Amino acid sequence: MKFETCTLDNGMRLICSPCASGIVYCGIVVDAGTRDELPEESGLAHFTEHMSFKGTSHRSSWNIINRMEAVGGDLNAFTGKEETVYYCAVPLSHYARAIGLLLDITLCSTFPQKEIDKEVEVVADEIESYNDSPSELIYDDYDNLIFPSHPLGRNILGNATCLRQLRQADMQAFASRLYRPERMVLYLYGNVPMKSLLSTVNRLMPSPLPILSGEQPPRLAPESGQAEGIHHIHKDTHQAHVLLGTRSCGAADPDYLPLFLLNNILGGPGMNSRLNIALRERRGLVYTVESSNVSYTDTGVWNVYFGCDPHDVSQCLHIVHRELCRLADKPLTERALAAAKRQLKGQMGISNDNYESASIGMGKRLLHYGTTLTEEQLFQRIDSLTPADLWRVARKMFSPDNLTTLIYD
Repeated sequence: MKFETCTLDNGMRLICSPCASGIVYCGIVVDAGTRDELPEESGLAHFTEHMSFKGTSHRSSWNIINRMEAVGGDLNAFTGKEETVYYCAVPLSHYARAIGLLLDITLCSTFPQKEIDKEVEVVADEIESYNDSPSELIYDDYDNLIFPSHPLGRNILGNATCLRQLRQADMQAFASRLYRPERMVLYLYGNVPMKSLLSTVNRLMPSPLPILSGEQPPRLAPESGQAEGIHHIHKDTHQAHVLLGTRSCGAADPDYLPLFLLNNILGGPGMNSRLNIALRERRGLVYTVESSNVSYTDTGVWNVYFGCDPHDVSQCLHIVHRELCRLADKPLTERALAAAKRQLKGQMGISNDNYESASIGMGKRLLHYGTTLTEEQLFQRIDSLTPADLWRVARKMFSPDNLTTLIYD
């Protein structure tokens, strides 16, 4: 995926990857996530995402809902720990309509109090729905163990009781502090040259922009002190749910790519992952087992999840630890490493064929790291990894003394 970038006078960055397609995938990534919330603002980043669709100084909620739907387009958004993403897929002939709407909802939302009062009940239902899903909820409780007393350990959705106390002024202050052009990347993947995109953005940029004020506190790096050992939380569920892992590294860290490949070998999406073979295929102990590595700008969290019969927890944990030791005790053979690289690059190639996902990733990387990589560049970095690289990271990451385990039982 080739690309061009530029920066507007107001600080907003643009990234454009032209391609011969009748569909345009575009969006705005905002440098505002859960870790940017003040202690009294838990859940506000996610709630701001919801409220951005509820009216601007130029459009009503009804107009926003219908603006893209009327031409067969799709508009949506999601909030993460470090960013909020607004994304759109639209026929090429209507891409300017999408750009204008994206700029409006991210820069000119008004957060009417009557809409806040309605939407907070929608989010409260979302929170309760999430609480009913232990296989998802356990990740939030685990983050709280890994990042104690830090915003990265918070639930993205927040607390319904706190959200019900929100007022329009609270949301305006949050947006004024974080929803600023210099904290945004507008990305586009489609048959639109950068020159045309730049002209369209300049023409549709709201003017004058709302007055931006408010101090932007720096992002604090998590302090050391994850809660190690084994932790139990009682849940009235048929299955036991287990998560074990540790803090990992940021996406710019030299250890990131070796860990990325190790994670794919161990518990990636392939049916031939070591944990799936050991726990499900050979022994039938689990339905789901997976490992994941979530990397932020300065830190990360790596873990293994599985759900099993409560009587099988000890056996499953023993098998997981044995597989971790296999990777930490000795390097992979050159043949095994070549096979793992081939599989990972194939998976990535298929994933990049999902243009919406690939374009969002392009925008996020420019936002956080000031650049992005083409598929060819990334493949070259994967090809350069050696057995020693993976062995070094496995010994550091998979040591039993470093692991934190959370069990819902």
